[in-house]
Amino acid sequence: MENSLNVVGVIPARYASTRLPYKLLRKICGKTLLQWTWENASSSHMLDRLIIACDHPDVEKTAKAFGAEVLSTAVEHSSGTDRLAEAVNNIDTKIVINIQADEPLVHPLIIDSLAQEMLSNPELVMATVKKKITDENEINNPNVVKVICDKSDFAIYFSRFPLPYFRDDDEKVGDEKIYYKHLGIYAYTKDFLYTFKNSPKSYLEKAEKLEQLRALESGHKIKVIETKFESCGVDTEEDFQKVKRILSKKGKI
Repeated sequence: MENSLNVVGVIPARYASTRLPYKLLRKICGKTLLQWTWENASSSHMLDRLIIACDHPDVEKTAKAFGAEVLSTAVEHSSGTDRLAEAVNNIDTKIVINIQADEPLVHPLIIDSLAQEMLSNPELVMATVKKKITDENEINNPNVVKVICDKSDFAIYFSRFPLPYFRDDDEKVGDEKIYYKHLGIYAYTKDFLYTFKNSPKSYLEKAEKLEQLRALESGHKIKVIETKFESCGVDTEEDFQKVKRILSKKGKI
């Protein structure tokens, strides 16, 4: 019988993509988008195991070629959470971290901080990450999800709309107008993962197309930790070119 693990990371890797077809297999200087994500996640010190959960032979072949542990999952899954749940179904672990496959800039310390937060606070069932927005272009970009939190750093709401809304343009709260973007990485207790997965889609989730709103609307709390590290999800060709420029500036390519 497999020994119990503390933290398992899963990268749900769906082959098809509506806005940017087959993006995970697109290459930046000889490495696929998926490999960049996996290499960064592999540098985490808190993960006891890292799995790529895929739905297509081409993804499986590519991931195995660069050394990843790969699990083939059903094609029919409608979300990364469903794929995540299938991947860890037979794994004895306390915490599961959902690492988005299209986040090639994800910093391993983000993963470590999230894992540490969950392990040190057993009352938590779900946690995620925010970063202060420094690029004004991201404020009104609906592909950049914003989050607002209470004084204990639990999420109040996530939206594609700028949050908070400053009613009077010349009135500031404190010294500046502050917006936080949500980074698409989640940690769950394994038990809560299945509670969440089996809950029906909520009204707000359907409206914003944001799965995490299902948890809030059901009355569950989501802890939000802040990071200084930048990340960038690749949803469009513009995102892909942005990531390519960033990796180039860092001397990665």
